[in-house]
Formats: sequence, C-alpha cells, structure tokens
Amino acid sequence: MKPFPIDLGAYQRITLNASNTTLIDEQRASLKANIQLCRDAIVFFTATGAARGVGGHTGGPYDTVPEVVIMDALFRGDADKYVPIFFDEAGHRAATQYLMSALNGDLPAERLMEYRAAHSHLPGHPELGLTPGVKFSSGRLGHMWPYVNGMAIANPSKVLFCLGSDGSQQEGNDAEAARLSVAQKLNVKLIIDDNDVTIAGHPSKYLPGCSIAKTLAGHGLIVLEGDGENIDDLYQRICIAINTDGPVAVINHRPMCPGIVGLEGSTHGHDVVSVKVAVDYLESRGRQAAADHLKGIKTPKNDAVFLGSGDKWDANRNVFGDAVVAIMGRMSEAERIEKIRVIDSDLEGSCGLIKIHNAYPEVFISSGIMERGNFSAAAGFGMEKGKQGIFGTFSAFLEMCISEITMARLNHSNVLSHFSHSGIDDMADNTCHFGLNNMFADNGLDDGYATNLYFPADPLQMKACLEAIFFNPGLRFVFSTRSKVPTILNTQGQDYFGGDYKFVSGKDEVIREGTQGYIVSFGEALYRALDAVERLKREGIDVGLINKPTLNVIDEEMMIKIGNSPMVLVVESFNRKTGLGSRFGSWLLERGLTPKYAHIATHKEGCGGLWEQFPHQGIDPTGIMTIAKDLLKA
Repeated sequence: MKPFPIDLGAYQRITLNASNTTLIDEQRASLKANIQLCRDAIVFFTATGAARGVGGHTGGPYDTVPEVVIMDALFRGDADKYVPIFFDEAGHRAATQYLMSALNGDLPAERLMEYRAAHSHLPGHPELGLTPGVKFSSGRLGHMWPYVNGMAIANPSKVLFCLGSDGSQQEGNDAEAARLSVAQKLNVKLIIDDNDVTIAGHPSKYLPGCSIAKTLAGHGLIVLEGDGENIDDLYQRICIAINTDGPVAVINHRPMCPGIVGLEGSTHGHDVVSVKVAVDYLESRGRQAAADHLKGIKTPKNDAVFLGSGDKWDANRNVFGDAVVAIMGRMSEAERIEKIRVIDSDLEGSCGLIKIHNAYPEVFISSGIMERGNFSAAAGFGMEKGKQGIFGTFSAFLEMCISEITMARLNHSNVLSHFSHSGIDDMADNTCHFGLNNMFADNGLDDGYATNLYFPADPLQMKACLEAIFFNPGLRFVFSTRSKVPTILNTQGQDYFGGDYKFVSGKDEVIREGTQGYIVSFGEALYRALDAVERLKREGIDVGLINKPTLNVIDEEMMIKIGNSPMVLVVESFNRKTGLGSRFGSWLLERGLTPKYAHIATHKEGCGGLWEQFPHQGIDPTGIMTIAKDLLKA
C-alpha cells in the first residue's frame, strides 16, 4: 500500500490545562497548525471514499476539528481529569475517530486511504471492537448523550465530553438526556457544532423558531455560545465549561465546511466531498501528492451478471416518489390538500420524497430529525377516514418508532410509510444503519387494525404495489433498498411485472416453477435468488422461486403448494433472528407441512463497502446455491 501522502508526523502533541483559560502565542500557533493538518487529512481520505463510490461524510468531522484538537491537548495535559474518549452523537463523523486513531498510533496512517471500503474495518459509522483505536460505537444520530450520562454516573470525579450537532439535537432522546444530566448534576460537557445544515436543508428554514441554545437553557444547562472558528474564544469557552460543575453546552456557530470553496455553507458538505472539489482544495493547500492519489483511484465495479434479470436497473427508493406523484397527479389540488400530507424527516432526497416535494409542495412538510414525532404527526393527520398521512425515513430507524406505530394502530390511523435503505445492500454506513428488524412494524394483535408490510422486488412492482394499496385504510409499510435493483424477467425473457400485471396484496407469486423444492424471497434478495435458481437448473437441480412481496400475510394456497414440495429455503437480507424466515417455518408446521427447511439472512456485523455485504453474509447466489444443495442432500 502507498504511504499516506500527508505527513501526520507533523501533528504537534501540545498539552493544555483548563486552569489556564487563555492561549499563549505558541499554543495558538500549534493548535492552528494541527487544525489545518487534520482538516487537510480529512478532506483527502474521505474523498478516497468518494473516488471509490462508497461515499463518506466530510463536513461534520472537518467542522469539528478545532474542538477535537483542543480536547486532545487537554486529555494530554491532565489525563486523570477526563474520560479521554471523543464521544460523538453524530455517528457519520467517523473520520474523526479514524484520524485520531491514526494520530495516536493505533491505526497505520495508510489504512485511512481504505475509508469505507469493504473489509477495511473503517465503516461509515465507527464500531467498537472492529477498528483499532475506536473506543465506542456511535450508532445512529443523537443516541450518545444518554449513554455518556451513564458513563458520567460511573465516573463521578471526571469530566466527559460529548460532541454533538444541531442535527443530533433534534432527536427527542437528547431532551430526555438533558433533563437527567441537569437533575443529577452530571459533569458532561456538550460540544455542539451548530452549522445550520442537515442532509435536506437548513434547520433555521424548516424549523423556524427553534433554537438549540434556548432549548438547552430551558432544560437547565449552562449554555456558552460563540464562533467555532475563533480558536481563542472556543478554547476559553471549553475551559469555562470544564471549570463549571454540572452539564454545560458549548455551542459553536460556523458555516458548514468553512474554507472549502464550493462547499462552504452548503448542504452538500454534509456528505462526502467530491473528488474535484477535494483536488482543488488540496492543490490550493500545496498537497499535490494527495491530489494526485485521488486522481488515480479507479471506482470498483460489480461485474456480476444475474441470470433471470433484465439490464434495466433503478432505485426503488426513488421510484416510490415517482409512483406517488403519478397517483396524486390524478387528484385535484384541493383534493390533495384535503386528503394527503407528506411529512419528511430530513431524508427526502434519500427516500424519494423529494419527488413529491417538487411536484406538490402544498402537501409536503419538511421536518427535522425526529422520526417518532413525525410518524405520529402523519398518523394523526390520517386518523380520519379518507385521509392519508405519508411518512418516510431509513429502515434502521423503524426500531425507534415501534411505540408510535402501536398508537397509530390503536387510533385506526391511515399511514403509508416508506422505509428505504432496507436490508444491507450498498450500506457502507454498516451495521448501525442496516434495516434488519422491519418485521417489528407488524406488532399488533390478530384482531387489530390492518397492518401490511410490502417489499417490492423491482421498479415495476413498486409502481404496481403503490397503485394497488395507496388508498387502502390502515398502516402500510413499503420497504426499498439503498441500492438499485434490476427488473425481474419471466421465462420468456419479458418483464415479469410489466404489461397487464396487477399487484394483489397478500398474494405470493411463482417466479419459477420447480419440482425439487422452492426458494422463497423478496426485495433485493429476489434477483440474487433468481440467479441462483437459474444456475441450479443448469446443473440439473429443478428448484423453483417464490416472491413474497407482502411479508406478513400468509397466502394459504401458496403455503400448501410449496409446503408439499421436498424443500423450502427462505432467503432474505433481514435479521435472521427476526425476519421472515424466523416465522415461515412455524407457518409450515402449523399447517402440518414438513418439507426440509432452512432460512438464511443477515446474521453478523457488516463488512463495509457496497455489494460486498451480500457475500459477506452468505446470501449471494453462491451462498444460496450451497444451502439449497445441502438441503437436498440432507
């Protein structure tokens, strides 16, 4: 591997003591040099993720470098005073943790150039035990402050820092953490990057009237606001926070990506810097070797050919928005306003809701990173007969909404929810962002209000599914992946879900017939299972394939058909403990059906990267074929 082209040995390991609240010239110069060095490094190695096509957030870690290098110097100056961990509740700021691991000698600097690559152990969110030097798993946005409270209770004589953001502070559990920290006088110091940028926009625009400083002050915290780019003021406020008993919030105002031409102040800075912008930045900073390295990176491609699938690929998460726009286009504006309300949770561009926002802004509400409250608002709108609340976010966050889903069901609400980024495909953010426990949404009783879970297999089925269920009453959960999926073909090589195809809720579909058993699958696992089935048939093994797009409804006719076959294998990317396969065997047994049975699914932590997640879990075509053959031999 090539050496890291920026000399991290230039990092100056100064010490600071909070009892001295004013920087001397030498300290100030060293901090500024460290800030620039770290920012250059972050731009470079996060851009390697952009060059390889795996993405990787640049803006957050770039922004918070001044705070981090000050904390690092404070830890070095009085180690016994602190719990020396850079706790961060903005999990996508993984680059901070990896850079500090390299600076501290836990991680070779050249490894940083494998940022977010498959099997590099540098996923999009840091994971404890996976990456050398990483001391905590940050998980999802806004989840660390409550955890740090517990650490503070366990370490009452020490100061703990928690890096936050104006985005993470929108999560409701931070309000709960604030109240506990104040009530227990916990020595937690929040260091909040308030750059007025989240994924989909500017909080000052979509949540006007909300102030992080006033909110935290209202909870009882001492709040110290200032310019995050003024190193003297920043240092002084951090020292005051340390020297003040109890919880203190140090709020640092700055534009997103200060000093990066083409990104400063832009929402695009939230995600990874583009290669072009990174090269221009690095060349302007005299980092030619780093710029040249970026120019030479080739984007890896998945060259696999999947039998039984077409050559047209599309992202179902975006097709969801197109399909809803088409349906709403047949309504008058007055009817849309009366019957529909779409509530976003800062992910409209990722969930396809931006298509609805652009077409029909009169029914669209841009809201913050507060999934529980937004789902309930959609449910409240949809409480009346004939009204539909539409909600969208990532599938990983479905777990956060279980109680709200129960309340919506008890109130007979009509909600069409789109949970994108289901499963594991193309998920460089890795384990904490896997959408694995989607079946949790079906948590009602047998006689409860209608709840159906849908996972269309391709873009054509997504459109057909929404046309069929859009106006249905009850709770409807539609799942899609981050990755694109190909169209499924029938045995004549035509689009299976094209032509006169109609989606029927609750009905399973025979994609391929088979005399030796059936594979049951859905979503993005279906085209991989189809490839496996086609290859098995070429080897003389006549296994069929069933698509189960309605995940939680038993198709009695199909159960009898496949249950009387020699073998049934369920293939999915959900959690092996909680997914379709965990209940499908019981359904068979309850009906006296006893084929040889197995189910394969996600069962271990991720490997980073994109399509590499499927073979890592053994649910790629090769893995599917192996298990199917083993079942038939048993």
